Amino acid sequence: MDGSATGRIKCTLANWTGIAYKIPRTEIDSCRERNDLKQSGVYFLFGTSEETGKSVVYIGQAGSRKKGEGILSRLLEHKRNPDKDYWTEAVIFTTSNDSFGATEISYLENRFCNMAIDAKRYKVKNGNDPALGHITEEKESELEEFIDYAKIVMGTLGHKVFEPLIKEKKTDSVPEQQSDDEKILFFKKKIRKSGLITEAKCKQTEEGFVVLKGSMINTIDSNSVPPGVKKARNNAVIDNNGILQENVLFQSPSYAAAFVNGRSTNGLTAWKDKEGKTLKDIEKVE
Repeated sequence: MDGSATGRIKCTLANWTGIAYKIPRTEIDSCRERNDLKQSGVYFLFGTSEETGKSVVYIGQAGSRKKGEGILSRLLEHKRNPDKDYWTEAVIFTTSNDSFGATEISYLENRFCNMAIDAKRYKVKNGNDPALGHITEEKESELEEFIDYAKIVMGTLGHKVFEPLIKEKKTDSVPEQQSDDEKILFFKKKIRKSGLITEAKCKQTEEGFVVLKGSMINTIDSNSVPPGVKKARNNAVIDNNGILQENVLFQSPSYAAAFVNGRSTNGLTAWKDKEGKTLKDIEKVE
């Protein structure tokens, strides 16, 4: 909208009544002339926690007001609220025909909030679980179709808030062999100082390498651990026994291995498949 990739973005899709906006916090005031932002809708406030460095999101709804100020008025309130100073941009969903009533936006807020919680990509800042509301089967089907489009748009706008790091396997006709996008890699090494054996699992996905929940992490840092990995180790949820309590994504196998090992590690040789073949050898064959 502003001729800049970092400015305001408007997104529509063919055969979809929805409209999406991605607006930096600094540009909220520039949207006062947008009539569709004075309607009812659902919005997301995205930011980063200064305490943990993790991505956070607040999901809310706004109905049309008497003065014709709906979503925009709500965002301006959030901008002035010192308790919500963490967000840097908003993503908004409304419609081209102003068709959302109180029931529709309550249903969408509830579904979006629970989808984000289930995906576990972002820390959801909502204090209470939004009410689902009472809707007909026909309206539910219509809104679920809206949600399907919204998921595509949200990912395109740069936020994978609805996409889990590890996608669930389909229960029907699952092949016995792992497909290329479902490779599980293993890390096993004895820690000299403690004598404990570190064992971890990693899954290679389209985004990178996900160290899986339940992996054992060497909690002792070496001086050789890269700064980015050290930060990830400090922010990750690891219990007193060194067991990882969440999935953690890395862009490279070496960073994933260093996260587990607590020191600089060559991931191409440290990660192996169940037959003991290293990632380096696996990629040579591919």
